[in-house]
Amino acid sequence: MVGMTRKKTLFWLCIFLLPNLLGFLIFIGTPILSSLVISFTSWDLVGTIQFTGIENYIRLVKDPDFWSAFKNTFLFIIGYLPLVMVLGLAAALLLNQNMRFRALFRAVYFLPVVTSWVAVSLVWKWLYNPNYGLINYLLSLVGITGPQWLNDPKTAMLGVILTSAWKDIGFIMVLFLGGLQNISPSYYEAASIDGANKLRMFWSITLPLLTPTTFFVTIISLINSFQVFDQVMIMTEGGPGGATTVLVQNIYNHAFRYFEMGYASAMSWALFLVIFIFTLIQMKLQKKGEY
Repeated sequence: MVGMTRKKTLFWLCIFLLPNLLGFLIFIGTPILSSLVISFTSWDLVGTIQFTGIENYIRLVKDPDFWSAFKNTFLFIIGYLPLVMVLGLAAALLLNQNMRFRALFRAVYFLPVVTSWVAVSLVWKWLYNPNYGLINYLLSLVGITGPQWLNDPKTAMLGVILTSAWKDIGFIMVLFLGGLQNISPSYYEAASIDGANKLRMFWSITLPLLTPTTFFVTIISLINSFQVFDQVMIMTEGGPGGATTVLVQNIYNHAFRYFEMGYASAMSWALFLVIFIFTLIQMKLQKKGEY
């Protein structure tokens, strides 16, 4: 601000930032700190809050349901993350070329991203139906008996993974498109003069220069994967036999079905710690990759 002293400039900056800061403190900061306090208590939303110390965290370590939900979440990430990143990058590479109706194809690919999870989950739940679903019907046309999909513990998580990847490919595609368009064409021109083919250009130019975008996409996708909930709740409700019960659904069950707010808060902070650790590991790997 021209003509103002440093203190006056700082004062007005604080004034302009104050509404947003107050909103953050009231609606985000305070609930986060409150959940930390509640994690050391026993509270059923009705009775008196009783301080229990670290009992909730001790129970969490010994709880087989928590570790089962953690395992299911990890299985979801193993299947979802590579699939959505590879398909998202492939779609970005395809739609980064000069082609007719490119803008239309980009919009079509992105359409599932802005579609409600409720609508997507219900449609895919019908597609997976073993009796009258479209997928098993198409398989029957080539003589294949389709699986029970969401009714079978062996295939239920696979169904959730495929649905999640289908919905998120457009989002990953847009991020990779931004990274691809920031790569100067001069690199490819120089490589072409040296006789490099398309595959060599991809491995030696595109992938290395996409490292910052890939890192960002991985972090965002990993955080979203740990918080998977909507599609599981609508499509399987954690079944069959707990085969698709994930961490956030486990937190939801203990908070709003069993009214164990203290234990649910402890699980929430455990989930935060896991995400934080994985993010730190990826940041370390990213720094090594820069060199």
